[in-house]
Amino acid sequence: MKTIDKFTFGVGDRFAHQAEAQLRAFQTLSDKGVQVTPVWNKSNREHLIVGSEPAGTRAAADAAVSNLGWGRSYLLDADHINLETVDRYIPHCDFYTIDVADDIGTPAAPEEISAFIDRHPELIGTVVIEGIENPLEISREDVEKTARQFLKACELAGQIYRHIASEKGSEDFIAEVSMDETDDPQTPPEMLVILAAIADQGFPIQTIAPKFTGRFNKGVDYVGDLAQFEQEFNDDLAVIEHAVQAYGLPATLKLSVHSGSDKFSIYGPIKRALARTGAGLHIKTAGTTWLEELIGLAEAGGEALALAQRIYATALEKKEALCAPYATVIDVDESRLPGAGEVHAWTSEQYTGALRHDQDNPAYNQHFRQLLHVGFKVAAQLGDTYLDALKDNAEVIGRNVTENIYERHMVPLFG
Repeated sequence: MKTIDKFTFGVGDRFAHQAEAQLRAFQTLSDKGVQVTPVWNKSNREHLIVGSEPAGTRAAADAAVSNLGWGRSYLLDADHINLETVDRYIPHCDFYTIDVADDIGTPAAPEEISAFIDRHPELIGTVVIEGIENPLEISREDVEKTARQFLKACELAGQIYRHIASEKGSEDFIAEVSMDETDDPQTPPEMLVILAAIADQGFPIQTIAPKFTGRFNKGVDYVGDLAQFEQEFNDDLAVIEHAVQAYGLPATLKLSVHSGSDKFSIYGPIKRALARTGAGLHIKTAGTTWLEELIGLAEAGGEALALAQRIYATALEKKEALCAPYATVIDVDESRLPGAGEVHAWTSEQYTGALRHDQDNPAYNQHFRQLLHVGFKVAAQLGDTYLDALKDNAEVIGRNVTENIYERHMVPLFG
């Protein structure tokens, strides 16, 4: 079994041109004495939109590591895979985000639920968990309800894990179970039942991504009750630690936060919790590197700025089609979107001011930013026109990519 490092940080690289710029942020943090492992991730949907393959993501990561002399570990994540999509990743990846959200709610048979409860009588009654102020009071009916909702999803996670291990011929990879793309956050009793069910599957889960209260929209800050998020995060840490001891789960098991990128306001609560508990963390803030490419193009001016303006005009024209697949994770107010003609007349400063995630800048426009966040398909359809622009403006783009990851994400979390 590959063992995951304490702190891991997911980064995405839609067009496989920014791996070195991303890695420089990790190097800078390492030079400050903080070790965080890079995890390059790209979902099947992103590969399909861009027309790329996992082999390309692997090649870009390996080249960056070699060129910059990175001597520490790094990982490649098969992001949000299921049985239908995993096989294309198996030759290239060593981290698998096993997404079973679609199977949550598939009812387990009554006999399966009874057998689960027979194996776990300790789940019923008063359960004391260090780190949670009040003991959990869990009835048999509570366990039955949770098992009915989650047992099948946990069984599927085990099935997918075993399929990967069989195809790879070893268990030399990291397994994460993702349950974040659901309607409701998991309560501490539900998390405890879920982890017991995963333990029954007998595979070494090393991170779990639960659902948290609030909106985790793409590319913009968290919207929700920060105090409630902090309570949920701390409760989840406590349940994980309890489950590791109770069920023999890997000692490396840690929380994974699928942030949708740029959830700056939750970094304070997360940092406090990690300092208090000594827990590890996996956090994914993958999508904003593509936006930093646009910012770099706009900053470069001239033809590069014109290309960034053209990409926005096309995204605005195709707004409905671009936004539809992401409808649950974006909130774009059409009335707040500037017109294509207006943006065409913008200076570099106006474009970057609207797009760069600086909430203190009055020019910042989260609606403009969210539309472009899901608009990478427009750039993909430009083919070499876009890729050549990335090469021609690599220096200014790379500086923005590195600064974004290091200054806006790593320093608040780990600095």
